Amino acid sequence: MNNNNQMMVQQETNSMMIIEGLKLDRVQDSMNKIQQFQKVIQNTLVEGHDYGAAFFGSSKASLLKPGAEKILMLLGLSSEYEVIEKIQDYEDGFFAYTIRCILKRGNQVITEGLGHCNSKEKKYDSDRQDKFMLGNTCLKMAKKRAQVDASLTVGSLSDIFTQDLEDMVQFDNSERIETMNYSDAENMKINFGKHKGKTLGQIYKEAPDYVEWLRDNARDAAVKKAAAMILNGTPNNAAKEIVDEETGEIHEELPPEFMNNPFDSEGQDIPF
Repeated sequence: MNNNNQMMVQQETNSMMIIEGLKLDRVQDSMNKIQQFQKVIQNTLVEGHDYGAAFFGSSKASLLKPGAEKILMLLGLSSEYEVIEKIQDYEDGFFAYTIRCILKRGNQVITEGLGHCNSKEKKYDSDRQDKFMLGNTCLKMAKKRAQVDASLTVGSLSDIFTQDLEDMVQFDNSERIETMNYSDAENMKINFGKHKGKTLGQIYKEAPDYVEWLRDNARDAAVKKAAAMILNGTPNNAAKEIVDEETGEIHEELPPEFMNNPFDSEGQDIPF
């Protein structure tokens, strides 16, 4: 038997020894306490302040800095921070920091979290930004990301929250709206109301009037557009494309009702 096989057998043996040594009644009790704690957190934190609404493509809300701080207070934990990597190029205006957040109860280390930020990120790429003032901004952002990461871990909350919304540039709603196709619209999951957990395609088959309501009243611009695409018809005519004669770029023509402010329905009730 070669060394790799021996290591695999040893790892499997060690894993089984851990499992066999568990007292399953205590494991079940711990799992129940985790679920109870998650419910307390969900009932305590405030949307829009402690966590943000789920962004397009995710069923999880995004934990924000105030929410992370409340979680640590509820658990009686203190936080310490350590810069484990940094680049400070004042000549070219580039700054990068990686921060470790250490959570403690008394002198005992409970868990750690990591966060990174650098001035090349898309959110800082603007002519209006003074590149040489971004050092402190990036340092604070890396610290915040590390704190949120540690809070999600220590509270076993990764199945109900994700990392801070503003950090998820790849899920930017405006980009998703521009590139959305009919398949994307059909497969978009709704994470609120009586049809929570269903895709727009499923909802359209069961309750097309609800999709009409989403088109006219949803606060999320991506949901409004997806609902409009489904109501417009088949994949072939769900959206019109316009070719820019000068650049050759293809642009999607939004339905007329989507050209208005997509967030103008704050005072209207959701039908559930």
